[in-house]
Amino acid sequence: MPKINTAVIDFLQTRRSRPAKTLAQPAPTKGELKPILTAAARTPDHGKLEPWRFIVLEPAALARLADLARTRGVELQLEPEKLTKISDMFLKAPLSVAVIASPKPSEKIPEIEQTLSAGAVCLALLNAALASGWGANWLTGWTAFDRPFLTEGLGLGPNEFVAGFIHLGTETSTPPDRPRPDITAITSWVST
Repeated sequence: MPKINTAVIDFLQTRRSRPAKTLAQPAPTKGELKPILTAAARTPDHGKLEPWRFIVLEPAALARLADLARTRGVELQLEPEKLTKISDMFLKAPLSVAVIASPKPSEKIPEIEQTLSAGAVCLALLNAALASGWGANWLTGWTAFDRPFLTEGLGLGPNEFVAGFIHLGTETSTPPDRPRPDITAITSWVST
């Protein structure tokens, strides 16, 4: 019989992201963030390729990215509401970690598996932040895939993109739980 880590199972079954708009200062310090990043980096990476990396975005960088998002949005002729929403995503975040999907050439590990690993890093980082007592939220938006934004704003290479912006800070309110999937409806058992 396996030994159950009840505290971890309870956490995973009750975890809840905190809406980014409810996060405030203080945000984790470098010393507080390092163990969270270390936990996230333990994600299976399919052949030790480490097909992801982190860019920690502090307030001045977030303000710069908010301006760039607004400029790019105007160039893309986006509606004013979308411009405000994406700009605020950066401007109002206390701290954000951009998880960069950075697939590596490999004959053994397909790019899709490397991309899925980057998504798993996002969830691991989110859960590590929540387990550490911080409010956290995983967001993307069009800036995660807009090549000029990625190149100018984050210095990404041509094969890289943002798997997620993980916003971190102090939660100001606890959101109510939301409806969760019906496990019976989404699970098939195959015995033969």
